[in-house]
Amino acid sequence: MQTLSSAEARALAITAQGLAAPRLAAPADLAALASMIERLGVVQIYSGNVLARSHYLPAWSRLGTYDRAALDRLSHKAPRRVFEYWGHEASLLPVSLQPLFRWRMARASEQAWGRMREIGANRGAFVQEVLAIIAERGPLTASELEVGRPRAGKGWWQWSEVKTAIEWLFWSGQVTAAGRRGFERLYDLPERVLPAKVLAAPTPTELDAQRGLLERAARALGVATERDLRDYYRLKPATARPALLALVEAGVLQPVKVEGWRQVAYLHRKATAAAIEPTRGALLSPFDSLIWCRERTEFFFFFRVRIEIYTPVEKRVLG
Repeated sequence: MQTLSSAEARALAITAQGLAAPRLAAPADLAALASMIERLGVVQIYSGNVLARSHYLPAWSRLGTYDRAALDRLSHKAPRRVFEYWGHEASLLPVSLQPLFRWRMARASEQAWGRMREIGANRGAFVQEVLAIIAERGPLTASELEVGRPRAGKGWWQWSEVKTAIEWLFWSGQVTAAGRRGFERLYDLPERVLPAKVLAAPTPTELDAQRGLLERAARALGVATERDLRDYYRLKPATARPALLALVEAGVLQPVKVEGWRQVAYLHRKATAAAIEPTRGALLSPFDSLIWCRERTEFFFFFRVRIEIYTPVEKRVLG
């Protein structure tokens, strides 16, 4: 079994994530932005907004200056090259991956969050009423649908029944995101949002879909453990392991040892490592796909990453 040094593994990861190349001299255009998302396979969306919304930062870190409206256009305007769904968390994803997530949509009754599952199972007529309104009037935000109805309590996760029903419809693939107004998601029917060619694509088996997602994760990570690969798209061990084995048997992934890692790692057959320039720095969002796995980040960069926004003030170390 091949053994990689920690420096080799780090170079593979940085290269795969598109952070080894110099930033563009001119502002990135739509094609460059779409290519970046295609390369990463997922960009996490997060509500925090200090420097900028988290999903705007990966493009800036990799490409340099760009118009944020151009990134929005990829998922907000036809022909869409990007769609929003549950990838790593709420995520922007290449639209070509939509068929690979249909198994997750079909498993909403098992995998969606508790209140979503409850409303999907017990309030079918109400959910269909919400769907009918979106079909008639969409795209709509949850707040537009809530007009005249009881609102949720205070707090970020205090969803109303309407919001919960919409999120169930979104998880199960019955509605999708047509864009955002401010940071509020606009919901509409998939056939009015996604390219017809994507919707007409065959639905792969769950094994084939997870094999495809693991292969995309491996390409984006360069070298990774099973856990890293599964976590990229939040895949469960029982269903992901047979898909991982199939990729190894097909020669797509090669098991390797990495200096300092206890677990076996997997190297994508097309992985390459560029020379990393010491002066090539990048400011990353804490939710950037290079560093969102804290243990992996500590191994590669020798520092402990913790996000303390959810930590009580008196227990915070860094502020």
